[in-house]
Amino acid sequence: MRAPDGFFVRSYRTSAGLQSGPRKFERGPPLSEIQNTSVFSLDEGADDEMEKSLNDLPTFDEGDLVTGTVASIGRDEVLVDLHSKSEGVIPVRELSIRKDINPADIVALGDTVEAQVVQKEDKEGRMVLSKRRAEYERAWNRIEEKFNSGENVEGEVIEVVKGGLILDIGLRGFLPASLVDLRRVKDLSTYIHSTLEARVIEMDRNRNNVVLSRRVVLEEGRKAERAEVLAKLAKGMHLKGVVSSIVDFGAFVDLGGIDGLVHISELSWSHVNHPSEVVKVGQEVEVEVLDVDMSRERISLGLKQTTEDPWRTLVKNYPVGSIVEGTVTKLVPFGAFVELGDGIEGLVHISEMASRHVDVPSQVSNVGDPVQVKVMDIDMDRRRISLSMKAAAETLGVEIEVAELEKPETDDEPAGDVEEVVAEEVVTEEPAEE
Repeated sequence: MRAPDGFFVRSYRTSAGLQSGPRKFERGPPLSEIQNTSVFSLDEGADDEMEKSLNDLPTFDEGDLVTGTVASIGRDEVLVDLHSKSEGVIPVRELSIRKDINPADIVALGDTVEAQVVQKEDKEGRMVLSKRRAEYERAWNRIEEKFNSGENVEGEVIEVVKGGLILDIGLRGFLPASLVDLRRVKDLSTYIHSTLEARVIEMDRNRNNVVLSRRVVLEEGRKAERAEVLAKLAKGMHLKGVVSSIVDFGAFVDLGGIDGLVHISELSWSHVNHPSEVVKVGQEVEVEVLDVDMSRERISLGLKQTTEDPWRTLVKNYPVGSIVEGTVTKLVPFGAFVELGDGIEGLVHISEMASRHVDVPSQVSNVGDPVQVKVMDIDMDRRRISLSMKAAAETLGVEIEVAELEKPETDDEPAGDVEEVVAEEVVTEEPAEE
């Protein structure tokens, strides 16, 4: 209800309580008499100032980087206050390089974020932003610097993909399965959520492709370990190691940072057809250092040297000077090999086969023949025994027969031809007539 001029009928609160009825308001001076222009102005320049202030508001183009504060977090997007009477929205897919994320795990209310303008205005009139792309630009520049300088990068394994792993290094870095470790890894899923150190070995901006290698980092670490181990090794040392791999010509043993080779001939004192007959991968063994090549970083190891040589025990049954019966096992141009028993074999040099001159060993004996021999010398280091049939025969007072060599058949040339040749030679040697 309208009251007389200067009054309004309404309830109002006073110190005495809630009152109703008309409350008087004094009328002020006309607007034209207001002198404080800082409060209100009707000058003609007011519109110009308003337009100027509107023009001073920042404008953004697609691709620009903007900074704002997280105002709200939803399931599918994050609202960002750009502090310029405008807002931007970051879709959940543009929050991170990771997939299937919860926005609340990436940002929190009040966080200051940097984002790239993807779209100036969507259908709802909002600016579309991307935190992921802004981070990607900065991360690419940072990773590219490390790529050029050869520095390592670190990142969490966020995915297992076909052929390798994806690491979060500020952008998606691909680590091929063959470069994850020094040896092939069967189950890559064991690396999920672990932080790995790797080296950038390839970058392609056009394809947004970054390839990593952890193996090169491990190899460099192994190289330092190898140098340290090599410096401590000495010939004759006994070390413990683990069989890392088996090949046809021997077995490799990991000594803790460096592998050494046990040649097949050094695996056992007895004959070995294949290294797998003696050792298995993963088996812990004790080996002896046979040789160290510092320049080539190669270590020769022996397994049989850590056990007693049965030959040394058996050879004690055949002391020097003793006469033993053996069996000829092999004939060679320089003599005959004779087995004394228990796998012990010695050599009878051709000069020790008989007291008479022997042209070929078969003049005296053949393979399988039993013979009496005298032990002349034993070389323990070279595992060689020198035998003599001649000395045994002299001691026993017997004579060793030496068969005559069969003379090769030759065609007899006619005597006349020889005489003609001689006559020709005589004629050619006669002095010329003066």
